[in-house]
Amino acid sequence: MPRPGQVKPVTDARMSDRIAIGLLTRTFPSDVVDRVIAETGREGQRDRLLPPRVVVYFVLAMCLFAGQGYEEVARLLTEGMSWAARWSRPWRVPTTAAISRARVKLGAAPMKALFEQVARPLARPATPGSWYRDWRVLAIDGTTFDVPDTPENTERFGRPGSSRSAARGDRAAFPQVRVVAVAECGTHAITAATLGACTVAEATLARDLFAGLGKGELLIADRGFAGLPLWRAACAGGADLLWRVRANIVLPVREELPDGSYLSEIVATADHYRRKDPTVVRVLEYTLDDPGRPEQTAPCRLITTILNHRKAPAKELAALYCQRWEIETALDELTTHQRGPAQVLRSRSPDGVEQEVWGHLLVHYAIRSLMHTAATEQRLDPDRLSFTRTLRLARRQVSAQAGFSP
Repeated sequence: MPRPGQVKPVTDARMSDRIAIGLLTRTFPSDVVDRVIAETGREGQRDRLLPPRVVVYFVLAMCLFAGQGYEEVARLLTEGMSWAARWSRPWRVPTTAAISRARVKLGAAPMKALFEQVARPLARPATPGSWYRDWRVLAIDGTTFDVPDTPENTERFGRPGSSRSAARGDRAAFPQVRVVAVAECGTHAITAATLGACTVAEATLARDLFAGLGKGELLIADRGFAGLPLWRAACAGGADLLWRVRANIVLPVREELPDGSYLSEIVATADHYRRKDPTVVRVLEYTLDDPGRPEQTAPCRLITTILNHRKAPAKELAALYCQRWEIETALDELTTHQRGPAQVLRSRSPDGVEQEVWGHLLVHYAIRSLMHTAATEQRLDPDRLSFTRTLRLARRQVSAQAGFSP
C-alpha cells in the first residue's frame, strides 16, 4: 500500500546497482545483528524466506531508500547480496504481505538493541570540532516524525495541535513520534536516543539518555532542558554541562570571577525563595553583537558545572555554545534529507513506527561513520563533507560490495 509522500522510481535502472548493503554490513556486522536478535528473543528458523537477520537488513534498506515500496526495497536488497556457496536455491522477492508479517514478528526491540550496541562517539583526538580542551563536546535536542493516521498510532503517540487553528482546538493532520537524541558535535554522529509520544516533553524523555554520560564529556543544551532535577540527573555520571537558561530566572551572585562570570546556585522551581538544597553553578551572561540581527538584544545566560574559570574561561564557553547548532544540523539530516522532506513514516502500527525510527537512526549513524572515516583519511574536518552527497553515494554503491548469507 502506498503511503503519503511515496514515489515510484523515475527510471527503469536496476535498483541493485545503487544498493548500499555493503555500507550497512560493514557498520552493522552480521554477527552483531545475530547477537541482538538472540538477546531480544527474535530467533527464527534459518531456512525461511525472511529470517530475522534479513529482516533487520531489510528495515535498514527500507530507511535508506525511504521513498520506495516494500517489494522494490526487497528486490534491491536481495539482488545486491552475494550469497555464500551453501545458499544455492533460488530466492524470490517476498510479497508486501510477507514483508509486513516479518516486520511484525521482528518488532522494534532488535533495532533498538542494535543501535545501543553500535552507536558510539566517533571522534578521535585529532578530529576537528569534536573537543573543547579535554572535553568531548556533545549536544542534546529533539525532533518529531509524522506517522500514519491510524487509531493505534494516535493513541500511542498523540497528535499535536495545529498552529494555524489552535484557537479552534483543531489538531494536526498526522500523529507524531518524538525523538530526543544526543549527538557528537564534531561528527554529527547520534550516539544515544529515546522515543516517546509527541505529548511528552523533550526534557522528560531526556532523562533516559543521561545514564550514558560520563567524565570527560561536555553536554550542551538549550533552554528547554533547564531545571534542577534534570541538571542533577545529567551530571550524576561525571559529565560537565553547559546549558542555556531563561533570562528571567533568579540567579543570585555569590562570587564574582575575574573573567566576568560568577558563581550562583539553582534550586527547584517551587523553592526560589527558601532556596533549600541548592546546587552551585557558574553563570555566564553576554549579548550577541550581530549586525545582521539587530533585534537580538536580550542577554544570553549560560550555566555550567565547570566552576573553575581558569579551566574554561567565559569567552571560550560563550563561543563554544554555538556548537549546539550541530545537533540541529544532524537532526535535519535525519528528518529532511534522509527520510525525505514532508514524508510520513510508512508503519501503521506503533511497534512498526518505533522499529522504523530506530532504522533511520541506524542508517544515519552508518552514513556519518563513513563520512568520519573519509574525513580522517584525508585529514579533513567532517563538517567539510556533504551529508547529502554521501547519502547519494551510499545509494549508488555497487552490489559487489555486499557479502553475507541469510
